[in-house]
Amino acid sequence: MEIVNKLARQRPEKKFRAGPVSAVIWRNVTEKGSYASVQVERSYKDKDTWKSTGSLRVNDLPKAVLVLTKAFDYLVSRDDGAQEEIVMEEVI
Repeated sequence: MEIVNKLARQRPEKKFRAGPVSAVIWRNVTEKGSYASVQVERSYKDKDTWKSTGSLRVNDLPKAVLVLTKAFDYLVSRDDGAQEEIVMEEVI
């Protein structure tokens, strides 16, 4: 069982991509239960090697909004009993 949990934590649950920007959903399992975390990154090529960064350029922001919205929709629409409490707050 521990091996299965370890392997599950090494692979993302879901990935949404818009061009070079992606939102990766990770499932984290603890003694108290499981929860999701979302990582945003931008891929780029440095010479012949693909790399990623958490820094976004101005033109990446609309893509980040899109992939984060997709990730949010995915997480709140799951029906697996592991949904976290969603708190909506107005941003001014």
